[in-house]
Amino acid sequence: MTRTMRIHSCIFNIIIIAAAACMAGTAGSAADADITVGFIPKLDTDPYFKVAGEGAAEAQKEIGGKSLFVAPSTATGEAQIPFINNLVSQRVNVIAIAASDTNSVVPALRRALAQKIRVMTFDSDCAKNGRELFVNQATQSSLAEMMLDSLGGMIGYEGEFAILSSTPTATNQNQWIDAMKKRMANDPKFAKLKLDQVAYGQESAQVNQQQALALAEAFPNLKGIIIPAGIGLPAAARALEQAGLLGKIKLTGLAPATLMKKYILAGQAQDIWWNVKDLGYLSYYAAAALATGKITGKKGETFTAGRLGERTIGDDGEILLGPAVIVTPENVNSFAF
Repeated sequence: MTRTMRIHSCIFNIIIIAAAACMAGTAGSAADADITVGFIPKLDTDPYFKVAGEGAAEAQKEIGGKSLFVAPSTATGEAQIPFINNLVSQRVNVIAIAASDTNSVVPALRRALAQKIRVMTFDSDCAKNGRELFVNQATQSSLAEMMLDSLGGMIGYEGEFAILSSTPTATNQNQWIDAMKKRMANDPKFAKLKLDQVAYGQESAQVNQQQALALAEAFPNLKGIIIPAGIGLPAAARALEQAGLLGKIKLTGLAPATLMKKYILAGQAQDIWWNVKDLGYLSYYAAAALATGKITGKKGETFTAGRLGERTIGDDGEILLGPAVIVTPENVNSFAF
């Protein structure tokens, strides 16, 4: 090969390398493109997780790879176990689960870890020995405080209220309820609030409607209900509205802002919410970083999550999406879901 040919060959190789680097920067690395992430939401019919799936799909288009969304028709940890086992048999790179139960899914998740499958939770955590990462929408204490402050503001921080949660084993709801009880016990601002009962809607719109009416009947002086479940809050609002009780009984909790909009505008309810699509988007980026070894789950590690920017892993492998907000008539139109 002549000197001129060698120069041309070197120039050609440099161009190819530069082009490949450019493509990797815009479309994700080859390692990203080879990954498969198996998502297991709590429930296959919950619109919340469908929107989170849209966010994961957006991230997938940016960095490559594949995502699978599989979920049971009942929101229990036991119902999620066969889906965990199935994803293990498919040899996915990462299992990302919104745990319906703190402990029951852990043995299956630990078997996945033993087979070199990375495991993370999103939206709802399991016991820490069952996963490496947890993508959390906001800190448990901040959500609990927002729900209490929201209800307190609507009823003058005085009177009886109830909590209508999803299931007795729901990890995130139980953490919020415990945090609310602790704050009530230690903050004099809530000294005149009385928690009558914690009831459960079983991730069913019909059961939530029945439970909301039952609470209203059981406690005639009830002034408010906190409902930390996306299916439950709009269902309870509809039931109380039809019974002529909405307004007399104020509602707050967690639900898609669009489903609560008319009640929020009427001053009958408030809502605590975040960008659900971004939760799925961040979860896919975290899963890709975990699968390719960019992060391991240790505190202080960082990775870049596309349009959400750099994220840092905190205590116990937790990654925060960001602060939620109380949805009021003033800001309700800023939420697309």
